[in-house]
Amino acid sequence: MPSKSKSKGKGFEREIAKHLSEMYKDSFTRVPDSGAFTGGKNNYRRETLTEGQVRAHKGDIIPPDDWKYFNAECKNYAGFPFHQLLNKGPIPQLENWLQQTLEAADQGDVNILFMKFDRIGKYIAYQLPQNFKTNRHLDYTDKANNTWRLTGYNDFFELNKEAFESCCTGA
Repeated sequence: MPSKSKSKGKGFEREIAKHLSEMYKDSFTRVPDSGAFTGGKNNYRRETLTEGQVRAHKGDIIPPDDWKYFNAECKNYAGFPFHQLLNKGPIPQLENWLQQTLEAADQGDVNILFMKFDRIGKYIAYQLPQNFKTNRHLDYTDKANNTWRLTGYNDFFELNKEAFESCCTGA
């Protein structure tokens, strides 16, 4: 029997895939047995996989075939230390998530982290220099000196539905 936290994470991955599928009228699905199949220590697997196979095991969400630059991780947790964003120091939990996102990334990818916190809401972190619109945001520089913009989930898609698709498909 899977742990409660694993089930919670898989449920959020399905929620994101369903939302993207409905919004873009195309098929998004969660990666079966996600967990760095081609990222991190498993990067060697890319040598024997086709481009489509790599894309199908990258991150937590499998995008449609024409979304060649989409790389996403999903995290669903009880809480998050938002106050630490103002301290300008590293946040270990966030550092780990961003590193996981980048481990699966290819050159030119739109790297995005979907986050959901109990009784708080949904948020997105995307790697700059992507130039998406936001109503409000915070920038966070990780230990590897990559800059990420954190913003609200709903605001992001209200302002960037077409731009996000264009960046991820290369259109």
